[in-house]
Amino acid sequence: MNFSFLWAIFGIGITLVFYALAGKIKRFKIAFLNPVLLAIVGIIVFLKVFDIPFEAYNKGGKILTYFLGPAVVALGAFFYEKYEELRKDLRLLTIAVVIGGICGVVSIVFFLLLLEMPMFLIQSLASKSVTTPIAVEITKNVGGIPDITAGIVIAVGVFGNVFGLYFLNKMGITNQRAIGAALGTAAHGIGTARAIEEGKIPGVYSGIAMCLNGIVTAVVTPVILHFLL
Repeated sequence: MNFSFLWAIFGIGITLVFYALAGKIKRFKIAFLNPVLLAIVGIIVFLKVFDIPFEAYNKGGKILTYFLGPAVVALGAFFYEKYEELRKDLRLLTIAVVIGGICGVVSIVFFLLLLEMPMFLIQSLASKSVTTPIAVEITKNVGGIPDITAGIVIAVGVFGNVFGLYFLNKMGITNQRAIGAALGTAAHGIGTARAIEEGKIPGVYSGIAMCLNGIVTAVVTPVILHFLL
């Protein structure tokens, strides 16, 4: 019997079950009762209670992670539908994302410097706001620790998914384009998933912002770290 295959089915199944259960609580409209956050917490507790190694669960988790790539590419369908609407805002969106991406790197570096954090931590967290594969490669190039980067990137995405829209609304930001751009720039793919829940327009803008910020952060992070450190 192929136990690796069974563990893969288990990993996929338990993820879907916990996300479905978490989705039932969504109707309460409370920020921290977010399905993504609840599913993550539920899976962690389940694995700990039944003493299941993460490596065994992740045989299925890696399969789900693989499909994140095609899911991001599928945003192209939304982009095609809304291209004419997006085209007139593309220059402004690009400027906003470039500024947001640079500010995201500079702010975290300055904050960690003020706290007198060790150099390896600054190098590991500088690319916190881009999707995990890009962030990990940036961290390798600047001398950080990829494992730290991966964990923080996921945490940033979950935080943006859970509280991003609430924070933007409290700040008086209700424009769908602005919401999408902000979530994609600050909270990468997990934030984009939240933007898609709000509609096609925020989903498209978030997807474009996520891609642009990935490019911007990959280019400017080594330069910023070189000058500031």
